[in-house]
Amino acid sequence: MLDKTFPHADVEARLYARWERSGVFGANPESNARPYCIVIPPPNVTGSLHMGHALNNTLQDVLIRWRRMRGDDALWMPGTDHAGIATQMVVDRMLAAEGVRTQDLGRDRFIERVWDWKAQSGGTITRQLRRMGASLDWPRERFTMDEGLSKAVTEVFVALHRQGLLYRAKRLVNWDPKFHSAISDLEVENREVKGSLWHIRYAIAGEDGLSITVATTRPETMLGDTGVAVHPDDDRYKALVGREAILPLSGRRIPIVADPYSDPEKGTGAVKITPAHDFNDFEVGRRHDLAVLNVFDADARLLDIPEVPEAYRGLDRFEARKRIVADLETAGALERTEPHTHMVPHGDRSGVVIEPYLTDQWFVDAKTLAAPAISAVESGRTVFVPRQWENTFFAWMRDIEPWCVSRQLWWGHQIPAWYAPDGEIFVAHTEEEAKRAAAEKYGHEVELVRDPDVLDTWFSSALWPFSTLGWPEKTPELARYYPGEVLVTGFDIIFFWVARMMMMGLHFMGEVPFRTVYVHGLVRDKRGQKMSKSKGNVTDPLDLVERFGADALRFTLAAMESQGRDIKLSDERIEGYRNFGTKLWNAARFCQMNSCLPVPGWDPHAAKLTLNRWILGALAEAAAEATRALEEYRFDVYTGGLYQFVWGTFCDWYLELAKAPLNGPDGTEKDETRATAAFVLDTVLALLHPVQPFLTEELWHALADRGPGTCEGARTLMTEPWPDAAALPRDPDAEAEVEWVLRLVTELRAIRAEMGVPPGKEVVAHLKDAHAATRERLARWKDAVLRLARLSDITPLDGEVPKGAAQGVVDEATLVLPLEGVIDLAAERARLAREIARQQDEIRRLEAKLANPSFVARAAEEVVEETREKREAAEATAARLGAALARIAE
Repeated sequence: MLDKTFPHADVEARLYARWERSGVFGANPESNARPYCIVIPPPNVTGSLHMGHALNNTLQDVLIRWRRMRGDDALWMPGTDHAGIATQMVVDRMLAAEGVRTQDLGRDRFIERVWDWKAQSGGTITRQLRRMGASLDWPRERFTMDEGLSKAVTEVFVALHRQGLLYRAKRLVNWDPKFHSAISDLEVENREVKGSLWHIRYAIAGEDGLSITVATTRPETMLGDTGVAVHPDDDRYKALVGREAILPLSGRRIPIVADPYSDPEKGTGAVKITPAHDFNDFEVGRRHDLAVLNVFDADARLLDIPEVPEAYRGLDRFEARKRIVADLETAGALERTEPHTHMVPHGDRSGVVIEPYLTDQWFVDAKTLAAPAISAVESGRTVFVPRQWENTFFAWMRDIEPWCVSRQLWWGHQIPAWYAPDGEIFVAHTEEEAKRAAAEKYGHEVELVRDPDVLDTWFSSALWPFSTLGWPEKTPELARYYPGEVLVTGFDIIFFWVARMMMMGLHFMGEVPFRTVYVHGLVRDKRGQKMSKSKGNVTDPLDLVERFGADALRFTLAAMESQGRDIKLSDERIEGYRNFGTKLWNAARFCQMNSCLPVPGWDPHAAKLTLNRWILGALAEAAAEATRALEEYRFDVYTGGLYQFVWGTFCDWYLELAKAPLNGPDGTEKDETRATAAFVLDTVLALLHPVQPFLTEELWHALADRGPGTCEGARTLMTEPWPDAAALPRDPDAEAEVEWVLRLVTELRAIRAEMGVPPGKEVVAHLKDAHAATRERLARWKDAVLRLARLSDITPLDGEVPKGAAQGVVDEATLVLPLEGVIDLAAERARLAREIARQQDEIRRLEAKLANPSFVARAAEEVVEETREKREAAEATAARLGAALARIAE
């Protein structure tokens, strides 16, 4: 017999270990089944499970378990990312705690320490994914720095270089002065900063007393100015275009150019152009052939060069700012200073202000690679769900810049390029290959030095869909599982990862890496705020698993995932869905106690009882909806439909109505009802298995001896067939009859509740103007209606409706409940009127708040949304109370 409650902690540990040991998560490349592949977005090896991972991997697991049950050869490819900067930071801090400086340790010994750390701690997140029930094909687990993937990275780098699509150049990059490395846009965090806007006069060469004023938030960069830009149509400055301005404090002359980048409506309409220290200025400088003058070193200190006045050389950028502003004021070149709040880029890990920095780096010709990816989405070879994310994809891809792929770190894939003494570059698979190429060029051996930089983490992860399958080798897995079916990801990495996988997949495999990109939303706190450590509202998914169980958390995340909308997560939500699991558990106990156990070979088409044919039809509809929802990636519809069927249709209605035949004499009706209940429960367990694997597997085994199979000698629900809705019987007449009974009981219960009839009080009800067929239905189901609606009797009514009766409508008939003497009708009318008035006052108050433009503009988005929800709830309550009052109007 099942325990009274579901012991989730014991069951989860036992079942997962059994599943993993038996290998049932594994794909089979030799299978004749249809291949279905999902590659996991590889979490950082430094990471631990957060709510974003929990959502992302729950959705993937729902899909992979569902397709496994449909008979597909399902591969869910696991793995982790080496996470260059993040991992180097972790080991740097570890060494610092030991009193060891990374630079003193040296590159080789540092990398050894990283590998040691990875071996000890790098599997944290994969262990946590197991706690969530993720059915990944673990023996195939890959790591972006393992030997096979490193070989793929080298092959791609060399091939792109030989094709002219990867090159070394001097360009602006996001530079982190703390890490001394270029970083990706994804590692840049824009923060709002209260600063100043300085208006500086630049004198016009050859014109005493004439100047042009520019406004800047970064006066320390003015020493790198090589031009001033004004808009071509700005009449104020037309006479100055082609003239020269004199740079304050240095005396250097710079040209004044006409360029549409300058906005006449912004600031003074004139902007300083510093091509080496601003991305927009770099493009302006390129259009007008302006000099590119770098005035900072790698620490963001001013360089010791002739263009930098001696007083500022060696100063930190922020100290230089103070000195320069003071000297401008002394020189009379500072027109005015005004407060200015603006967004400033910071390194998301270092926390320091990022510097646009001109440096030699390796770049990929992303524009050329982007064209086939754009075409693939335009033609529908890859589809985004929801579709609106395609616009985001197109916006980024059509305006794409060269991709900086080099990083000044030690941890990562070292760039396979070697330099000769004269600076000639040899890109090769190995040092031996590079030396042969150098000897061929020079006619003799030369000493080569390898590029010390490593590749951007996104470079190796861009190859993930095919490198994990063995590429560049032509493996059976590569031929069978590429392209994958779907990628499940967050919107924040559509450009950084999704787009780059598409570029690389199309270029090297000639095919898109996945046919569908499902983009989910963010998991926020219960008020709709983004989770962050600073706000103290971060929720640890493993804490929730401990408290509520993995199934409850998984069901909650899937139920609240509505085509990319953000999720407001609360303990109350998870507790509610845990209660759903409890409801199913109790239903299984009821079935077990009433001998409703699976009958091998039982055919649902053999059912004769109206009640049983009705529930089988409802089951068919629920199964069809579940399948349809998963096919359309509507996780909320999938879980919501099964929730309603299990809780309402099966538990609250069918099992209640089934008590009559189950408690009746032995015979055909009881046997059929037992078999039907068991069949429906078995089917429900299969339908719910993708989202609630532990609960369903435990119940499935507890209800019957399932016989031998592949999971440690036994069968497992995981590999049972997905229910075929089309194979289930449908009986429209039975469905119509039982649905009428449910509507009748529901209306009776609603009237009782609205009128405040005590739950234990049995009352009489009547049906007025009922057709003959309706009266016959009532006769057949009268006992059930009396029991479920707590009535002493229900009869047809041929005369007038008695005074003081509440009324409702069920199809063509009027439902009448005489309440005279049952409740105080006058007091009830007064109570309802008072409550309606109170709700209307609340509606007016909330509407006034929402009509206030100041409130809507200034209040947090989640507060405005909460106010709207309160108004809608008050309107619904007022409508319900109004209907109740109308029932007993004098």
